[in-house]
Amino acid sequence: MKLDPILARGTKLVRSGKYETAIRTLEPEVNRYHGSFRYYYLLGSSCLRTGDFGGALTYFRLAHDAKRRDPLAILGLAALYLRRSETDRAVDYYLDVLEIDHKNRIAKKAMKVIRKHAGTDAFSAWLEAGRLPTLYPPVPFPGFSKKEMLVFFAALVAAGIIAFGLLVRYGIFDNPFNPGGDREGVAAFTLTREDRMESVQTGGTYKYELTRSEALDLHYKAQSMFNANRDDAARINLNKILASNASEGLKNRARIIIPYLKAPDIIAFNKNDNTTYSEARNNLILYNEVHVIWQGRARNMRLNNTTFDLIVENDNLGSFEGFVPVVFSHAVPINTERPLEVLGQIILDDSEIGFYLKGVNYKQSALLEN
Repeated sequence: MKLDPILARGTKLVRSGKYETAIRTLEPEVNRYHGSFRYYYLLGSSCLRTGDFGGALTYFRLAHDAKRRDPLAILGLAALYLRRSETDRAVDYYLDVLEIDHKNRIAKKAMKVIRKHAGTDAFSAWLEAGRLPTLYPPVPFPGFSKKEMLVFFAALVAAGIIAFGLLVRYGIFDNPFNPGGDREGVAAFTLTREDRMESVQTGGTYKYELTRSEALDLHYKAQSMFNANRDDAARINLNKILASNASEGLKNRARIIIPYLKAPDIIAFNKNDNTTYSEARNNLILYNEVHVIWQGRARNMRLNNTTFDLIVENDNLGSFEGFVPVVFSHAVPINTERPLEVLGQIILDDSEIGFYLKGVNYKQSALLEN
């Protein structure tokens, strides 16, 4: 089944660089394609490249309304705001793109440009040099028939399997079916026969009383999560081992493994592993030094904008959950009037609530307000 002939023609014109012809072909059909993302995106892309920035803004907004989570229209809007030197708005949109597709090449490149040049004469020179089109969203490919797509993807899959096998065979690429691979520190999980036979100790008082099988199960769960790069989920299991009657052998292995755990990336953070505020508050020992992402608003900025109180909200219900001090090692230009997400590490202390967040990163984007 082939694409609509008008959209197919418009796509080919855009890909051929015949933007004005594409606009003349498509605009008369505005009623026919009401609500069509592809139609609006084709017109937005054409207007952008002909210098009709007002038209581009209109069509990219319509495309964005049609598909709120499609990064292409958001990239178009971001480029338009960047052209107007409204870098705050542009950053919001680029962060939205990276939240949807954390590997997006254009958004990553744009963020580097903004960090390097925004607010300086060099940024104006960068725009005047005609560099902005390198950040334009791509023009779409022409449509293919169903049969052509099946043939193409079959060939692509076959080539991928062959290439993957060669890369694994010669050690260039890790096999995902053995996700632990050669990750540094994985050998520390290897238990001796003595560790397995004597996995718990008797006597003493502990927060968690485990059976032999429960202690070993925690160890192997931590290993599995570490191998899958779910370091904070692994940390929770290791914390439970350290707070339990597990043997000193298992506890020593936990202490060896912990320094190999890495902080997550705020964009690629696995939300399924996230700990809620109430979970952390009710069981601080279990979540000590675990990374979390909490949403809310910043209040009481102090100490040269390195420290503030995060008013934590339930990101599903928008209800208040509590507050926690957040401490960054550097000043952070946070807008206290807008919601934000903070990636931080839970650190126990002697305060009234018993902990604070060691700030790692934060994000303020338009999607949070929506």
